[in-house]
Amino acid sequence: MTMRRNAGCNTMDHHVTRRQFMGTGAMAGAMAGFGSLLTPAMAGEMKSKQKQILQVYLQGGVSQFEAWDPKPGTKYGGPFRPISTSVPGLQICELLPHTAQKMHLLSVVRSINLETDDHTVGRLFMEKGRKNGDYPFVGAVASKYLTTPDNPLPGYVHITTRGIVDQTAGFLESKHAMMRLEGVKPPTNLERPQGVPKELAIRAEGLRKQLNNQFGGKRSRALIDSYDTSFEQAQQLMARADLFEKQDEKELDRYGRHWFGRRCLLAKTLLEEGVTCVKVTHHGYDTHAENFNFHVEQLDEFDKTFATLLGDIEERGMLDNVLVVVYSEFGRTPKVNHKYGRDHWGKSFSIALGGCGIQPGGVIGATNADGTEVSEREVDGAHLFHTYMQAVGIDSQSNHALDGRAVPIGDPVAAPIKELLA
Repeated sequence: MTMRRNAGCNTMDHHVTRRQFMGTGAMAGAMAGFGSLLTPAMAGEMKSKQKQILQVYLQGGVSQFEAWDPKPGTKYGGPFRPISTSVPGLQICELLPHTAQKMHLLSVVRSINLETDDHTVGRLFMEKGRKNGDYPFVGAVASKYLTTPDNPLPGYVHITTRGIVDQTAGFLESKHAMMRLEGVKPPTNLERPQGVPKELAIRAEGLRKQLNNQFGGKRSRALIDSYDTSFEQAQQLMARADLFEKQDEKELDRYGRHWFGRRCLLAKTLLEEGVTCVKVTHHGYDTHAENFNFHVEQLDEFDKTFATLLGDIEERGMLDNVLVVVYSEFGRTPKVNHKYGRDHWGKSFSIALGGCGIQPGGVIGATNADGTEVSEREVDGAHLFHTYMQAVGIDSQSNHALDGRAVPIGDPVAAPIKELLA
């Protein structure tokens, strides 16, 4: 099995060659995971009216030239040709042949300018809709306003192999923060320790709550609430231990037996089970060296798996209620560097989105002939944030109510991309 790129931008990313990088390690063995719980017919009958979000994050910055905005035959266009899609007149890069046949379910925004080439700044802008401030991520806002009170599962789950330090809930309650799942294996220490009977565990939990209440009587409850949330989420998953079962072999054949295929199969299961926002990360697009070779491998792994996931969501009758977003923190430079790589570029890049609340088959904005700048309908992370919220029925131009303070949900200087909204 060929190792796919799974590392962030650091000093080595700017100096190693692809062959050196590919020789540095091997992927861990396949993990146990979730089985598919709903047939298409069952999903169609049981589908919830709850709006949900699926975020597919191409970490590191997928190249717009090698994905959503090809520029064949131009100064910076690269070696790949554009191909036709299921939308007449809409072309994307030939590295995405399976996704091309699903483009009637998606739209493309080709005119994003974040005015930053920094990974962290770009990522936070794309998640919060703001460049600065302790604001919540898309998933946390969705968890707060879309998760039903009786939902037994966490509202916001991120499937990733990376450790996360972001304060994803911002100023919202800690229960809306992201729960991280490292692939398809269950969180560590999920099960009750051997030798501890259920009755004793219940009594211990009661004592913990009692001590928390006593301790928090004269102190800020923020930290206590955060710990409480961790315990509650663990209990929720303990009650659904049946989910942590081996993934269906036929489904793995369809999705791909690589780690991204397994994680997308898990993402589908979580959506079927009612998790409000599911984010799955495909790592490794920070291609400072050998950009074209890396994109051949990365997008080969992404393409069929994502198209399968999107097709399953549609087939199960879920797409009307699930917003699907494929995004990065920025794109790649038009100019190819001396290592045949493309560097960070937040001035003119693209994303794809579709499903709940989105007009399918459209193209918003454009870049100039060489792809060096936005030439039509420039937008940024704030406009995208408003668009996501409006698509799932959250009024992003209203306010969070926080201890008597009114804090705008979306950046008040921006607005949704109205042409995208259904």
